Amino acid sequence: MKRAVLSCNGMDKQFGSLARELALKLSETQGTEIICPVLLNNSPDRYEKTLAESSLLVVDGCPTRCASKLANKLGLKVDDKVLISEEAKTTGLEVGKSLRLGPVGMQLIELLSKECLVSRQISVEEASAGFDSPVDFITVTHDKFIFKIPSHDYLFSENDCWVRVIGNRARIGVSDFVQQNLTDITYFEPAEVGREIEQFDEVGSLESGKSMMDALSPVSGKIVAVNTELVDSPELVNEDPYGRGWIAEVELDDFESDKEVLLDAAAYSRIVEKKAAEAN
Repeated sequence: MKRAVLSCNGMDKQFGSLARELALKLSETQGTEIICPVLLNNSPDRYEKTLAESSLLVVDGCPTRCASKLANKLGLKVDDKVLISEEAKTTGLEVGKSLRLGPVGMQLIELLSKECLVSRQISVEEASAGFDSPVDFITVTHDKFIFKIPSHDYLFSENDCWVRVIGNRARIGVSDFVQQNLTDITYFEPAEVGREIEQFDEVGSLESGKSMMDALSPVSGKIVAVNTELVDSPELVNEDPYGRGWIAEVELDDFESDKEVLLDAAAYSRIVEKKAAEAN
């Protein structure tokens, strides 16, 4: 689901400047649409479509809460709120009184943007219901190893990454063959949400005691979510590579073109057979 931010733009107070900076940060890093409070107040119809399609984050600078009051006046559904002055107090960061942002103010914005990212990722994940773990597999056996490949709904690249598409959204991960070759995965570094990517661009990296690899996206588009659960629990890739071990979600750009070079389960199983044999 898209996200929009209605922010205080009070330029005469340091907390107003910080609220504006947080809105800009979310727009640049997460693709959040900024709603101008002045335009919204004067012409609510201008944002009717955006508000209907997006979850709304309201960012107030000071306890006057002008942005919240405007949202309440217009009867908007608010999904999340941030009060900058309260957040500064909670974190113990002294942002000063200057209207120009200093390093401490920027530190606060960086911190809050990450907290908002977590909230957004949760809502995106909820909106992505339907990406259940597969139950039917093709298996490739080599020596003592058995590699599973979902029979349906998944496509694969020769780089051993998979993609599953629902509507205009794609979920991406690495195959069972990869996780078994890496052995116990101990580290995951997610990609930046909001980044536009080409097919086979990197969407995250994995590391084990044996090796490391970049996960390369089988599709082009914009990264709209990453699996933050893997940051604390990278072993999920080993335990459930086609389900809870997913890497990233992408809003598709040109799937019809991308899938021309992707493989179905049967074709990918032959790639796995060949790679497993070459590995010995």
